[in-house]
Amino acid sequence: MAKTDLPAGTTTIFEVMSRLSAQLGAINLGQGFPDMTEPPELIAAAQRALAERSNQYPPMRGLPELRSAIAGYYARQQGLVVAAEDVVVTSGATEALAASILALVRPGDEVILIQPLYDAYLPLVERAGGIPRLVSLTPPDWTLPLGQLEAAITARTRLIILNTPNNPVGTVLPREVLEAVGELCQRHDLFLLCDEVWEGMILDGTPHVSPLAIPALQDRAVKVGSAGKIFSMTGWKVGWAVATPRIASAIAQAHQFITFTTATPLQWAAAEGLMLPDAWHARHRARYAAGKARLVAGLTAAGFHILPASGTWFVTVDLAASDLPADDAALAERLIREAGVASIPVSAFYASEPETGYLRLCFAKQPETLDRAIERLTAFRA
Repeated sequence: MAKTDLPAGTTTIFEVMSRLSAQLGAINLGQGFPDMTEPPELIAAAQRALAERSNQYPPMRGLPELRSAIAGYYARQQGLVVAAEDVVVTSGATEALAASILALVRPGDEVILIQPLYDAYLPLVERAGGIPRLVSLTPPDWTLPLGQLEAAITARTRLIILNTPNNPVGTVLPREVLEAVGELCQRHDLFLLCDEVWEGMILDGTPHVSPLAIPALQDRAVKVGSAGKIFSMTGWKVGWAVATPRIASAIAQAHQFITFTTATPLQWAAAEGLMLPDAWHARHRARYAAGKARLVAGLTAAGFHILPASGTWFVTVDLAASDLPADDAALAERLIREAGVASIPVSAFYASEPETGYLRLCFAKQPETLDRAIERLTAFRA
């Protein structure tokens, strides 16, 4: 290999399906972005910030007003006691994940990842010099197998990465599971990084429990959040990491050499949004709950079996229970070409030994978009 050779490029399944969707004129229920009207309160807040506040560098850790608003939001919504100094604002949640992994993982450390997983986790661990170890949720309920998790821990393990609510399957880890994970982390002296970006999109009333609410984890866990997900403004890329001051300082040190800071007007706008009344957030979630109900009802009537899910913008089709071939990648290809609907195979969220019997569809769309997709998928099954 020549010194100037470069690694082979990779393209995510989300980019592949979105590009193919555009080429074929398909309805894109694959990539997770809404096509609904954006919250006018947030747009107005950003406009005011652009015109009336600073457009220069903010503090590296984030505007004090935003960090305080994040702490207040978690106090109201989740009963968490979080101080503003525990928060590091980042350019999106993926950057919060990257900064946290770079802060916590040393070359040769083992990191336990839970499949199905967000596609950034594994490459970020490898870039930090870590060695990924994989444990898979157990379908169709997508439970965390605590025995397998414990068996994956070795003397070299340093970090466990969790995701709740889970993308792609929408399940929420209950308190008793987090307490069991906390006991493992305490006994083996491990850090825990928890991707909680979908915490504001739990649509069935299931309570969200953060690892920061578990006593055994409070001094060893990092919570990652996202304004883009809370407000359905995915292009804003305003995220944050929350941790005890010792860990937050290490994350900030990594963050300052990745992006250093995040767009100042959007930080002001996110702070205003987080301080909106709880009733506003409930109404905002209700729009997505209605979309989910619409898609689930239509697909169920067409003979698709939809698995229960509490959070995210996605539903999961159980192919075997729907009397469909259990090859999700092949079916996704057929659906986009024959039915004109883009989806994402859940197997794409695995690094090894994938489950191939499940398909993910996004419901964060206008009612007419969902109705057209339901018509096409119904016709496909006829």
